[in-house]
Amino acid sequence: MATTTHEPPRIDPGEPPRRTGKSAGGWGNQVPAAGDLHAVRDYSPPPASTGIWVVIASIAMTFAALTSALIVRQGAATDWRHLALPGILYLNTLVLLTSSVALEIARRQIGASRRGENIPNPARWLYITLFLGLLFVGGQYIAWLQLRSAGLYLATNPNSSFFYVLTAAHAFHVLGGLGGLTRVIVRLNRSLLRKSTLDATSRYWHFMDVLWVYLLLLLWTKL
Repeated sequence: MATTTHEPPRIDPGEPPRRTGKSAGGWGNQVPAAGDLHAVRDYSPPPASTGIWVVIASIAMTFAALTSALIVRQGAATDWRHLALPGILYLNTLVLLTSSVALEIARRQIGASRRGENIPNPARWLYITLFLGLLFVGGQYIAWLQLRSAGLYLATNPNSSFFYVLTAAHAFHVLGGLGGLTRVIVRLNRSLLRKSTLDATSRYWHFMDVLWVYLLLLLWTKL
């Protein structure tokens, strides 16, 4: 008996999404999880795209406050000593910037696959981004160990205190980004990924890059 294969439903970009049932979240532009990325959805609730900017703004204000505290403390201190930054920080910077490049490649490949192009494994670059992010956090830990081996701890002097606080706060937010990347990969593999989710995660991750470059310059000039 011949078997009829039904192609996954497609939605024209100019039309709003339609409900097609309870399966796959109930949206018409989703397909079974078999490597086909037509499941990346064009439409999503507005809060998905605006919420990430709220998060970014709050993080920016937090680090602006820490920057102000550093400048004020340096200006009023008599115990301020120059701190030589661990050399691994520059390698960590390269790793984090490379991870952003990998994420953009992943984003483009997912979009191309959704348009019908043959992309064998678009999630591969997401895994590379995730690995590089973990490598960055591991490199930051090595930097802390190098400072400890030099006898510089959190309470040794104001310089070391600000170094640990700033780098640890940034690493904590990078871990949050790694959690977001993991969620993107899981939803992509299940063909449940929204385009807005991928875009929001990408914006957050790129912001972590920009923030780290700013912090490195701040530490280099002020410590």
